[in-house]
Amino acid sequence: MLSDLTRAFELFQFPFMQRALIGGLLTGLTGGLLGSFTVVRQLSFFSDALGHSTMLGISLGIAVGISPSIVVIPFALLFAVGVTYLLEKTDLWTDALLNLIYSSSLAISVIVLSLEGVYQGNLNNLLFGDILALQTSDLVVSGLLLVGCVLFIGLTLRTQMLLTLHEPLAIARGVNVSAHRTAFMMLLSLVVATSIKAIGVLLVGAFVVIPACTARSLSRNFTGYVLLSAGIGAFSAAVGMFLSALFNLPSGPSIVVAQFVLFLGAIALPQIRQFTQRAT
Repeated sequence: MLSDLTRAFELFQFPFMQRALIGGLLTGLTGGLLGSFTVVRQLSFFSDALGHSTMLGISLGIAVGISPSIVVIPFALLFAVGVTYLLEKTDLWTDALLNLIYSSSLAISVIVLSLEGVYQGNLNNLLFGDILALQTSDLVVSGLLLVGCVLFIGLTLRTQMLLTLHEPLAIARGVNVSAHRTAFMMLLSLVVATSIKAIGVLLVGAFVVIPACTARSLSRNFTGYVLLSAGIGAFSAAVGMFLSALFNLPSGPSIVVAQFVLFLGAIALPQIRQFTQRAT
């Protein structure tokens, strides 16, 4: 076992593992930060739907010979603006509308990929990502996006809290709800879009939702909840990467499993405390 631990630590001497670890930490921090608001606003399905729908943009990029990394961000922004518009202009429930959009987008993207002859070859990487393939440029983009998210949340924290906890009161105080909602969803779209290369279409939603759910079970105030969600996102990324290196497992799924285990621990913690108090 000691030799396995040594081998796992030695793997992080390689640049690709270092980039993967940094990428996981950045993605975990950013996803947890925005996820704290996303979960309370009942937009958890949005990140998952965006991940699935972005695959349509990637497949169209492949079809016309454009790099998917160039297509994915504009497509994600258009998706955010389009969904926000439809939510405001239709009477459909949010989950129904998002299900309609992402199911249709995913079906079209699979057809496009199959016609292009890359259905078998590249679909696995699109679905599950490849965090070990991250380059320095990807880390720079993720780092800048994290800074942007911190500035946005920091400068508008009171407004975001008001919109999250009591939207009617925000409207009564003259807050431009539509503008703030659109800005937040566009920022969340950028986070999801830039994370797809590392995490994949199927798992990217977990980086937004699971840390926030875990933090909600542990925190006692909203500010602590936001900070704890970001911290859990980063911590679970580091743990998942180490487990991946130790047991030779896929990195993205390992991180998500680590997030899920932390969530189960947070759920079990109150019962453990009650049992301990009764025993003493």
